[in-house]
Amino acid sequence: MEINELLKLVVDKGASDLHLRVESHPVLRIDGRLIPQDDFPLVTSDEVERLFEQIATQEQRDTFYRDKELDFAYTLEKLARFRVNILWQRKTISIACRMVPFIVPTIDELELPQICKELILQQRGLILVTGPTGEGKSTTMAAMINHLNENRECNVISIEDPIEYQHRPIKSIIAQRELGDDTKSFSLALVRALRHDPDVIVIGEMRDLDTISTAITAAETGHLVMGTLHTSDVPQTIDRIIDIFPPYQQTQIRLQLSQAILAILSQILLPRAGGEGRIAAFEIMIATPAIRNLIRDRRAYEIPSYMQLGNGSDSMQTMDEALADLVKRGKVAEEEAMLRCSDPKRLEKLLIHSRKLR
Repeated sequence: MEINELLKLVVDKGASDLHLRVESHPVLRIDGRLIPQDDFPLVTSDEVERLFEQIATQEQRDTFYRDKELDFAYTLEKLARFRVNILWQRKTISIACRMVPFIVPTIDELELPQICKELILQQRGLILVTGPTGEGKSTTMAAMINHLNENRECNVISIEDPIEYQHRPIKSIIAQRELGDDTKSFSLALVRALRHDPDVIVIGEMRDLDTISTAITAAETGHLVMGTLHTSDVPQTIDRIIDIFPPYQQTQIRLQLSQAILAILSQILLPRAGGEGRIAAFEIMIATPAIRNLIRDRRAYEIPSYMQLGNGSDSMQTMDEALADLVKRGKVAEEEAMLRCSDPKRLEKLLIHSRKLR
């Protein structure tokens, strides 16, 4: 086996990921399903080490053997780029490669909510894109940056681990910094970015107190900041941000967050009805005055109820409302929506109501 042969198979079969693990056939993830490639032999310990050496530089290999973990980007010339993660398991190497197309998809091509176009053109504030790992957060952010690039003249600084989609200047100038090669940490890169005359700052992952604190401050002081968190819904996102700070700071951070936040987009990916590809469903919170008050008053748990009462006003929707809409439009099977919803009884009521309106 050659690594480029396997990566070309990812492209040819429309897979999102390739997994190489000892004592297993190569495995592709296609439309969310893991499919072993039985035409290839079982991967041995020596084989996976050889494949790793084909894809990594000497410096990257040294880093991996020292730290036991490694993230980097790899380009298959003229076909695609890949986000590669290497780790140890049972004293053997495990490789996961996620495909990133050369062409940045548009908001319309991905069928993202139209509010994404409005949000990314705002002058200041904090936009959070949240969801579990592998649910398309990076792709959503890339599409939003692409829309910004096509419609506004500004200086964008992006901090990523690793760089996935590569942006070229159209109306904006975009600096993309990769953790490891270009900077040592998200928090340090964010501080330095503020001295680089930015209009927009994009943070691949807001994973620590210093990064979150600086991001909120940047949004307060006139920058548009967009970042991701591994949280599943709006209340959990707000609580995660507040709870990362020591108790004596939480009241102040709650106030700052209520003033800085523009929107929270929590997303999941579902198989399309008919079985070809996947589509994102979004819970959308827009920071209205009422929402800001709920955050400030420690009542984030009431936000979903407020979003439901809005009946679609201010472009807000709960995840169950988003799932009901996808089923109504024939984009997602009802059974699949039921598996991913937070409240099956509420989703059922929404679907019954939509049928009555037909």
